[in-house]
Amino acid sequence: MNNLKHNLKLEKALIEIRKNAKERKFDQSIDLIVNLKKFDVKKTQINIYASLPNKIKDKKVCGFIESKNDAIDTIPKKNFPLYKDKKKVKKLVAKYDFFIASGPNMPGVATTFGRVLGPAGKMPSPKMGIIMQENEKAIKDLVDKINHSVRIQTKEPSIKIIIGKQSMNDEQIIENVKSAYSAILHELPLKKDNMKSVMIKFTMGKPLRVEV
Repeated sequence: MNNLKHNLKLEKALIEIRKNAKERKFDQSIDLIVNLKKFDVKKTQINIYASLPNKIKDKKVCGFIESKNDAIDTIPKKNFPLYKDKKKVKKLVAKYDFFIASGPNMPGVATTFGRVLGPAGKMPSPKMGIIMQENEKAIKDLVDKINHSVRIQTKEPSIKIIIGKQSMNDEQIIENVKSAYSAILHELPLKKDNMKSVMIKFTMGKPLRVEV
C-alpha cells in the first residue's frame, strides 16, 4: 500500500467513481470499506482513532470545561444540574459531533451525561477527549487532533468509515486511505489474512474494489 503501484490503483479507482458519480446538490462523502474474514467480532474488538493527514471537516465540539473558549462551546460544572432531564441531554448529544472534558470534571460528566453519551459513543475518554491542563493551547491541540481523526470500530465483520469528501483532491483522499488502511491493518490479528476485500465509494454510489 506504500508504493507507487498501489497509489496508481487508487488513483484509477477514484477516476472511475468520479466518472460514474451523478451530480448531487451536496458534497458527497467518500467511504472506505474493509470487509473482514477469519475475524470473530465477539472475540476481537477494534475501537481506535486513526489520524488522517487531511481534515475532512471541522467537527462540532462541546467541552465540559470551566473556561470559555473561542474554538468550542462549553458547559461548566455549575451548569450540569440544568441537564437532569434526559431529553435535554439527548438534544445536546444530537447537536455535537464530539465531546471533551477536563479531568476533574469527568466524574460529574459520567453522572450527569454518561447515560446518553455512553450509548451514543460520544463519552470523553483518555483515547480522545480528556484534557488534564485546561488552557487555550491544550484545547486547540485536542480539537485539531479530533478534526484530523476518524473512529474505527468493529461492530460487524466489515469496517466502513468516511475517508474524504468529493471536493477533496485525489492526492488528499489517497493519503487518507493509506493512513486509515495502515491503522486497520495494525489492529487486525492476522493482518492481511483478515482482509477479504477493500473498497471505496461515494455516499450515493456503488462500491469499487481496490486491490491492495
